[in-house]
Amino acid sequence: MHQILAAVSMTVFPCLCTALGAGAVFLARPAPGGGAGQGLAGGVMLAACVFNLLLPAAESGWLAPAAGLVAGAALLLLAERLAGALENGCEKKGRGWSAALAIGLHNLPQGMVVGLAAGSTGPTGAATAGALALSVGIGLQNLPEGAAVSLPIWRAGGGRWRAFGAGVASGLVEPIGAALAAVLAGGVLAGLMPWLLALAAGVMLAAAMQEPLAAAVQQGAPGVLAVAVGFGLLMALNLALG
Repeated sequence: MHQILAAVSMTVFPCLCTALGAGAVFLARPAPGGGAGQGLAGGVMLAACVFNLLLPAAESGWLAPAAGLVAGAALLLLAERLAGALENGCEKKGRGWSAALAIGLHNLPQGMVVGLAAGSTGPTGAATAGALALSVGIGLQNLPEGAAVSLPIWRAGGGRWRAFGAGVASGLVEPIGAALAAVLAGGVLAGLMPWLLALAAGVMLAAAMQEPLAAAVQQGAPGVLAVAVGFGLLMALNLALG
């Protein structure tokens, strides 16, 4: 139980950062089309797909990232079809929720990584400091990701509080991942991590292409520039934090 609590406690800061990022919805102003906000969200999602998911998965070889990426995209498309998210005139209301699902799924393996780091700290202060540094790094990356959930939902008419709640909920997946990692810590989980990361990458890529990226491209140059800004922002955070 102590190991589980230690793992979950390491995700408190990332969760708070996700909530803080989602709070950007209360500062945003209505804009025709919402292309800039959608572009920022799409750029953040693309960068998270590459730097936080695919590149770590590729450290184990080529099979997991390649197969997992395709499987994850197919999984999201199948889930949307079964749920009928885009049927019966509900397409606009469904916008943004795929992004929330994708970022939530992306946070699950991230929480597992934090949980594994917390479980392997042992008695040394250096190991504990390393786990804390990982938690802080993921938390800072979660700031734009929280906004990437809340802003598209609000732009689609979901309401500020509802959009904020979705952003917060996407971050609450991380403690679940950390707890699972603490319970299942071992070689089996370590072997599954590349596949989980790649699956989450596929879900995120499909969601980004369907919603924020498509909306940004429709807005022309401002939307495309916003994609580059969002991608560059999260890329810079990843590179700066190592």
